[in-house]
Amino acid sequence: MPPLRTALLQSSGVLGDTAENLKALDEAAARAAQSGAGLLVTSEMFLTGYALDLQDIPGLAEPADGPSAQAIGEIARRHRVAVLYGYPESADGAVYNAAQLIGPDGAALANYRKTHLFGCFEQDAFTPGDIPVVQADLNGLRIGIMICYDVEFPENVRAHALAGTDLLLVPTAQMHPFQFVAEQLVPVRAFENQMYIAYVNRTGPEGEFEFVGLSCLASPDGVTRTRAGRGEELVFGEADPELLSASRENNPYLRDRRPGLYASLV
Repeated sequence: MPPLRTALLQSSGVLGDTAENLKALDEAAARAAQSGAGLLVTSEMFLTGYALDLQDIPGLAEPADGPSAQAIGEIARRHRVAVLYGYPESADGAVYNAAQLIGPDGAALANYRKTHLFGCFEQDAFTPGDIPVVQADLNGLRIGIMICYDVEFPENVRAHALAGTDLLLVPTAQMHPFQFVAEQLVPVRAFENQMYIAYVNRTGPEGEFEFVGLSCLASPDGVTRTRAGRGEELVFGEADPELLSASRENNPYLRDRRPGLYASLV
């Protein structure tokens, strides 16, 4: 099975301008496809921007099958590349911080709602999701999805490992002074759970926040396979099933677990 070439779009887009962000996504998908990528991953809340006024969020939120989802389906189909994008989802009278995976044929594959909301802004703006493990199959890999703060909870990522996730996609809005998460924590999570993690950040100032960039693709051997800088950037990495299989064979973490000792965690 060939590696899945994955494009990481490190960008904050245009705050509050869905049309411009869809245009930027289209351009990035074209570049990703030209570079042989089969998957394009964007940052948290890419569709609308992150640092929105609270009163504006409900009007910008869309259903999982709304007009932007249809437009992104067409982008994915035209460029023959799967797309994972962050957006505010409206459903059942609530708004969720969500991420949706669209397949290269334009069909929706999975939709995830952020389960751990960070800080007062998110807790005031969104309803937390309650499904921790959301997966889909793509190019022979089991793809998992979570968002930003979710990856900082080890139990969350371990749940994905036990469910067989091969490549975990994490759109994020990682801000100063927490850049150690991108630099240190994410590669460790990949190693201790024996999976690839694509961690894709926003960049630059936005409202009261300063996003640090540093998007990366970390592999199950703990190596950072690609790393962006601090600015707008499209970087590429390979999620290689052969390396994944060999690493899982050589690393006994998951085999040597003793779940009976961990009952106090739940």
